[in-house]
Amino acid sequence: MPRPPRIEYEHAFYHVMNRGRARQTIFHSDIYYEAFLATVAEACQRFDCIIHAYCLMGNHYHILIETPKANLSRIMRHINGVYTQRHNRLRKTDGPLFRGRFKAILVDQDGYLLQLSRYIHRNPIDMKKPLVAQLSDYRWSSYPAYIGKAAPLEWLCRDKTYGMLGHKDSYKDYVLAGVDKETADFYRKGNMAAFIGDKSFRQWVYEELLPELEAAEKGRIVQPDLTMTQVIKGVSSYYNLKQGDITKQIKGPQQENKPRKIAMHLCQELAAAKLADIAVKFNLNNIGSVSFITHQIRENAAKEKAFQAEIDRLIKSIINQAT
Repeated sequence: MPRPPRIEYEHAFYHVMNRGRARQTIFHSDIYYEAFLATVAEACQRFDCIIHAYCLMGNHYHILIETPKANLSRIMRHINGVYTQRHNRLRKTDGPLFRGRFKAILVDQDGYLLQLSRYIHRNPIDMKKPLVAQLSDYRWSSYPAYIGKAAPLEWLCRDKTYGMLGHKDSYKDYVLAGVDKETADFYRKGNMAAFIGDKSFRQWVYEELLPELEAAEKGRIVQPDLTMTQVIKGVSSYYNLKQGDITKQIKGPQQENKPRKIAMHLCQELAAAKLADIAVKFNLNNIGSVSFITHQIRENAAKEKAFQAEIDRLIKSIINQAT
């Protein structure tokens, strides 16, 4: 399956992360941390990005970044590429440093920017073996600057976060209160969505920011952790059927059960389910039947625009239910 496209637009906010290859250390001592922060400073100057929070963690980093010019990919190419060069010169080594493509989560700034700032700043203590006893003692984070314990780097923007909280003096208490359950649950997932936001934000992304993609690909971006159960529930609701009518196999002569076939197809397309698992879920004896049915649905959709439009509407309905 191809990589999902980056979602970029002017003044977008992202939580950006990357990790060393095979979880190797990328910051070995103070000079490495300083080299990375110098690289971020250059990116801010060259590409007009705004950094709202950061935390550097030995083998990975977190950055909360705003892109007034819709140029996240160019910014991160500079940060990751230039820091890799500097790291390799300092370490007297060569080759790639990071595990690959950086992870960027688009952030609904109105509902989640403040929570994401707290999540990023708590990284040094929200781990099995905390790096410090007091969060304010961790040097390689913007948190000390946020609470007035350290001078802020000139490119760090704190005003927006303070404004969302209401008063900068309460930021320390806000962070020390701990990560909220919704944010913790989001980051606990193995397959995180490409963005974090409420239902209206998800719908806006689906409808306005991904216009050239097929509905199934949009669905995988907007809701990457869909389960077969959610797909089946969505199909049965759309066609006003019982879920059992979708999953059970009826023996003997019968009318074609189109919703059942579409549900199998969408379990593969949206939930990335294996043929064997789909066969079990739909009470089929072999995966050949699943393969035949899903292929048939794809062929019919390619031939009939009305049928493809029906599937597209169904996918949108499933995504809306899931969010």
